This record gives sequence, structure tokens and C-alpha cells, in this order.
Amino acid sequence: MRDSWEKRIDRALELAGRDAAARPLLDAYRRLLILQRDCHASLRAHPEPLTGSLERDLIALRVHVPHILKDVVATGPPRLAEEARQIIAAGNHAIDVLLLTGWHTPSDEHFFARVILQPYANCLVTLRVRPLDRDLPHADNVCPFCGGAPQVSILQNASDAEPGGRQLQCGTCFTTWPFRRLLCARCGEDDERKLGYFHSPAYDHLRVDACDTCRHYLKSVDLSRLGLAVPVVDEVAGAPLDLWTHERGYEKIELNLVGL
Repeated sequence: MRDSWEKRIDRALELAGRDAAARPLLDAYRRLLILQRDCHASLRAHPEPLTGSLERDLIALRVHVPHILKDVVATGPPRLAEEARQIIAAGNHAIDVLLLTGWHTPSDEHFFARVILQPYANCLVTLRVRPLDRDLPHADNVCPFCGGAPQVSILQNASDAEPGGRQLQCGTCFTTWPFRRLLCARCGEDDERKLGYFHSPAYDHLRVDACDTCRHYLKSVDLSRLGLAVPVVDEVAGAPLDLWTHERGYEKIELNLVGL
């Protein structure tokens, strides 16, 4: 089976070839995925095994940061390019602060921390090394592995193994876990009258799951409609749904790497 990073990269290329409007966004995301794939592969091959404590693992992770920053300087939008230059100029201490802050007090607005910590957290999943120093809340609506917020909802045909046929996928380590269909993934609202589901024929396998109680939403990828979809990539390709939902006053539970 192909590595999941390769599946994401290939899917981004495929979707960019189909949709001229979404191509710049998907090309930028694909470039980030390639950088993340290489970081993940290097972390797995590092001579010192990862411990699950970011402070102790910084020596393995820090070396990848300048390459990622320099790529953003060369190819990224002006605001991110300037931020990357400032981090490079500030040196290793600034990099360490960036990563530790993003790990202990995560925010979907910490772009550079997220780009680097996603392959690190996913590598911990691959190696079955639990995070030791990430003291985040434990709840049904956060990742059972790393405590991260959900990036996307995945719908499948219900089965005995997965009643309800819905999973959430973590925006940090990409772990998936079962979650009730008729339940807000942000506040736990279960009143159907306060839960909205918005769908566009242009994105037949995508929908927006919005809650009128907390005014948050996330997108669902329905694999029963399109089994070849790669949820975190198809979610990015459905950017017009995010814009439509933002215009109606809803806030996304967890922004993706392209800021939507």
C-alpha cells in the first residue's frame, strides 16, 4: 500500500488538474505535502528514536525547519515569506520556541508550527509512540492520540464495526476516531433543529456540517459517494464551501494548512 503522504500528494495533483480555479491552492498545498513527506521520512530514519517528548525530540526535528522556511521564502505569499525570513534570522532559539508553543498551546493560526508538527505527530502515530508532554483536554471530540482538534469529518456506510458510519480526522496527527453523526463536533449539540447540513452539486461528496448553537462548522467527505477521495485533500479542494459558510457567520473548528 502506498504511504499516506504519497496518496495526499497524488490526490492534490489529480484534483489540481481537474479544477483550474482551485489549482493555485492545490499546487501550494501539494508543495507543503512534499516538504512534510520528506520531514516524516527523515524523522522515521533518524538514528535516535523519537521519545514523544517534543523537548527531547527537538534535535531531530529542528534540522528540517530551515529547509521548509527557505522554501516558503522562495515560493510563499509575501506575508508568510517575510515571517519565514524573520524566523530564519532569529536562529535556533526562535525555532524551538515556535515548535514548543505550537505543541503545547496549539492554534490553527500558527502556520509554520503546524507545517512542521504535523509530520512529527504523524510519525509518532506510525511508530506507536504516545505524546508524553502534550497536556490537552481529553474528550470525545478531540483526537484520542494527541488531543488535536478535528480537521474533517469522514462519512461511510454504517456497519456493525462503525455504527453511524462517521469518523473525525485529527488536524495534527491525522488519526481518525468514531463520532456520532447527529452531534456537533465543537460543542456537542445534538438537537437536529440546530444542526445544519449544506451541500452543493458542484462538490457531490462534500458537505458542510454547521451548528447554530456554537456557530462553528467542519466539512464532511462522504466516501460512500466517492471512495477515491483523500479527506484532508478533498477538504482543501472544497474551498468555495468554506467561503460560502464564512459569509453566513460560521467559524471553522480547525483551519486547514491553506488557511480555510
